Amino acid sequence: MDSPIRELLRSPDFLRLWLVGAFANAMRWLELLASGLFAWEATHSAFAVTVVVALRQLPQLLFGAFAGALSEALNRKLIFMLALVVPALISTLLATLAATGHLEVWHVAVGNLVSGTMWSTEMSTRRRMVGEVAGPHRIVNAIALDSMTSAATRAVGPLLGGIAFQWLGMKGAYTITALVQFAGAFAIAGLVHAQVTRRLDLVRIPHEIAEGLRFAWTRPTILLVFGITIVTNAFAFAYSGLVAPLGQGAFHVSPALVGLLAAGEPLGALIGGALIAAGFLRMDRRLAFAGGAALFMCALILMALSPFYWLAFALLVLGGFGTAGFGNMQSTLMLTEAPPEMRSRLMGVVTMCIGTAPLGQLAAGAISDALGPRSAVIVMAVMGLLLTGGMMAALRKRPPAPPPV
Repeated sequence: MDSPIRELLRSPDFLRLWLVGAFANAMRWLELLASGLFAWEATHSAFAVTVVVALRQLPQLLFGAFAGALSEALNRKLIFMLALVVPALISTLLATLAATGHLEVWHVAVGNLVSGTMWSTEMSTRRRMVGEVAGPHRIVNAIALDSMTSAATRAVGPLLGGIAFQWLGMKGAYTITALVQFAGAFAIAGLVHAQVTRRLDLVRIPHEIAEGLRFAWTRPTILLVFGITIVTNAFAFAYSGLVAPLGQGAFHVSPALVGLLAAGEPLGALIGGALIAAGFLRMDRRLAFAGGAALFMCALILMALSPFYWLAFALLVLGGFGTAGFGNMQSTLMLTEAPPEMRSRLMGVVTMCIGTAPLGQLAAGAISDALGPRSAVIVMAVMGLLLTGGMMAALRKRPPAPPPV
């Protein structure tokens, strides 16, 4: 009998969604690191770097819930294609400016904002489509495989970003991302995806989001997903905006090794995700989610205290095992706890929670300019750890509600 993973990989529609998502996400992380390195070399200000990086993720906070509601009424395939084509056009423009010697930091910042707006649809469109194509009996395996792949792209993307920036400059880096995203849009054009849509009523969208939040209030597990997602992104993943200052300012390494440092945590998440997808790691889903976030924050504190680059890299890999549990269970808990008619809007709220990361990055950047990047990571991670512990303690007092029928 074939394993669920083999069954999934024999599905042409799943394979298309999975591979295009993998390549597109790798290009997003490539651009994120390249833009941070460009801002650091141009300004040598950690705060300026975090502003440029934060603008790529800020739209998740601003538009995530709105995108979730839209994806229940509009064609998700079309939304996904636009989320590939628009960033590809932006990358083409930035590559042209770099080739002609006119690229400035503000150009990259605006480009990140526009491309990030399209990225805010990822959770409620492509990730939901992955679950739909897999079917209820394979959803845990499908999300685990997709989350594992997402971790791989977060490792490969920054690594390629550091190498591309060092050897090809911004012109070469953005040319690569443009070509890959255009190819992804072409591939998705042939996808056959059946979808039941509702009539689009923009006036009702705030009401529908509020309805989803009222339902979430009755589900302790969904509330836990919202809360831990906010804390982990705002206080733990805030370190991602400081990768360039940490690598070049604290550890004094090359752009390529900065890319490797950025790849450390997702590399650990990839290994942990593979163990989860293969069924070797089994534990309570809520514990894996919240406990994984706590492990990640502990690893960040130790990484910031490390006197050596390679020890810091190893600690980030260890932290990645925590984000494997966090990332896998984030989507799985939402898709199993929420009824089908509310999944996109609640996944949109999760996207909004993820979108708090830029606020944390800006705070970390301000702290870094005052105290240094190491101290900024420690301050943010300690605060996040305290908040996570409080939420886990509160959850134990409320049993989980039964899953929707």
